[in-house]
Amino acid sequence: MAPTMFLAQRQPLARMGATVTGIDAVEKNIKIARLHANLDPTTSTIEYFCTTAEKLVEEQRKFDSLIALEVIEHVADAAEFCKALSALTAHEGATVVSTINRSMRSYATAIVAAEYLLQWLPKGTHQWSSFLTPEELTKILKCAGVDVKEMAGFVYNPLTGRWSLLDDISVNFIAYGTKEK
Repeated sequence: MAPTMFLAQRQPLARMGATVTGIDAVEKNIKIARLHANLDPTTSTIEYFCTTAEKLVEEQRKFDSLIALEVIEHVADAAEFCKALSALTAHEGATVVSTINRSMRSYATAIVAAEYLLQWLPKGTHQWSSFLTPEELTKILKCAGVDVKEMAGFVYNPLTGRWSLLDDISVNFIAYGTKEK
């Protein structure tokens, strides 16, 4: 299986035999990811680098697929980030991006509930103004050369510890696209 670059959870695809490269701009996150991966022999082969997508573009790296989960709402320039993802994606390769919709419902759940009431995340983790609507993400990816083929919402069930896909994209959503010619 060809290389896949991840900017988020990497272990599940490594367990299925994918060659996985994980990156993060924060060294502490890389150290934690390495410790976690080394607990399982099937994920200990993941390569981790403290770098950015933009730096990998400068190195002219290419990947058959890129998966950026819950990253884009934290970057300084979403359009430039998507251009970097596109530049790193091989011809007709897959790009998957998940984020939080900029909606009143997402403000209530992702910020008020998750950060302040339930304290699942540190206060200030998210800035509502940095969230993208599905239409904005689609347009940004299209301008970067990625044609969005499918989009779905997803939700976490704290009772089961599982994520589920759904049609509702009003809070969390994920987009799958392929690099255009």
